[in-house]
Amino acid sequence: MIDIELKPNSTFETACDHYMRSKAFCVLSVSSQKKYISNLKVACSTKVRGGRLLSKIPVRDIKYTHLNTAYEMWLVRGIRTANYISTNVSIILNDCIRHSIMPQNLMALVPKLKCKPRRTVWTYDQVKLFLDTASSDFKWRSIGLICHILYESGQRVGDIRLLKWDSVNLSEQRMDIRQNKRGVDVHLSIGDTLTKVLYKQKEEYDGLSEYVAPRTVARAGMYSCYDEDEISKLFKQIKKEVNLPDELQARDLRRTAVVEMAEVGVDWVGIKQVTGHQSHQSLVPYLVNTFSGAKAAQERRFKNDDKH
Repeated sequence: MIDIELKPNSTFETACDHYMRSKAFCVLSVSSQKKYISNLKVACSTKVRGGRLLSKIPVRDIKYTHLNTAYEMWLVRGIRTANYISTNVSIILNDCIRHSIMPQNLMALVPKLKCKPRRTVWTYDQVKLFLDTASSDFKWRSIGLICHILYESGQRVGDIRLLKWDSVNLSEQRMDIRQNKRGVDVHLSIGDTLTKVLYKQKEEYDGLSEYVAPRTVARAGMYSCYDEDEISKLFKQIKKEVNLPDELQARDLRRTAVVEMAEVGVDWVGIKQVTGHQSHQSLVPYLVNTFSGAKAAQERRFKNDDKH
């Protein structure tokens, strides 16, 4: 790999190339690296004041107006995407500060819009319909299995997409997963129904793939893991097949698991054991007020109370 030196007149594009050769970037997961590259590619191709590409502007000459204009353009892609891009740009600018190329990260001064938190939770009937539909067609089987594991385990899509058989012990009905996002280890039990599905899957791909839920069609003679965009595409196909609400997403199964655990009285500590969250506060965005949850709480409150 060719070293790239940051100089006083280095452009933003050069600064991006320098960071992508750094140790900090190399230790990121492959999926995170791809997202950084994609976001920074968008940033570099953004035209700012005077029609100049951000990529061609020397870092020391980048102004607040450049970045504010760029952020407004990124918002066309959605608030969440715009904020991700701005975060990655900030990382590049902070790297330049460490190399004395610029004195301040002006991206940090640009006001950011807040994303409306997702509150979507699957119902049990929706989950069952989705899984039954996915299992009925071989081309959807692995997608169905991924979603089955997501619903039961409360994990992230990326971790289950990459789940390998060496992390699964069917005889003991357990999974041991190291989460990619923060490197947290979680140790999970596998229910009887899911265990049966996994045994069937293992027989189907015995010796053909190290992944638990690989593509159902081999590529270059290998049954490798799905890309995230492939999962999204097939996921939408299954929803459309049975007219499930468009708002349902695979990632919402993690929230659904959290809500269902809370509804049956699992405490914070227990939920964190499953999800891998490090604090109570980090769990809060996953909690959604539901009628069944409120009803259960009220019934427990008034149990054995003659006044009610």
